[in-house]
Amino acid sequence: MEKIDQLDRKILRILSDNARVPFKEVAALCKVSRAAVHQRVQRLIDNHIILGSSFDVNPVYLGYALLTYVGVHLEHSKCYPHVVEDLKAIPEVVECHCVTGSYDILLKLYAHDNAHLMSLLNTQVQTIAGVVSTETLVCLDESIRRELPIQIADEK
Repeated sequence: MEKIDQLDRKILRILSDNARVPFKEVAALCKVSRAAVHQRVQRLIDNHIILGSSFDVNPVYLGYALLTYVGVHLEHSKCYPHVVEDLKAIPEVVECHCVTGSYDILLKLYAHDNAHLMSLLNTQVQTIAGVVSTETLVCLDESIRRELPIQIADEK
């Protein structure tokens, strides 16, 4: 695993707060050159420390009013890879996690409404070979959404 130093952490903190901050401003805040920031960010991307930069679009404005978490029970754990491949074909599935506990897979899935959700579950998710059953949890409110805090040595 790639080590990151305090300058990397400062850059990551600034960019995780606002990924659109110009490198010139990041450089000024970190007291280094713009080229140094650019090289550091590129190295962090190349080493899969920065996993991307994107805009978060509010799904409600795209017509997806219903956020759900779907616990999936598999016939056998060896089904996992092909089930995940089939789940990738369902655009409303935005996250898929292999988990311990009551489920084998936990999905984050958006739907337009209850009828759309029922259709997604009945005609797509539950028809995948290896899927035995599902349990759906409807999200009433997303109260906390954030990145992990980035600690800098002189703040401890």
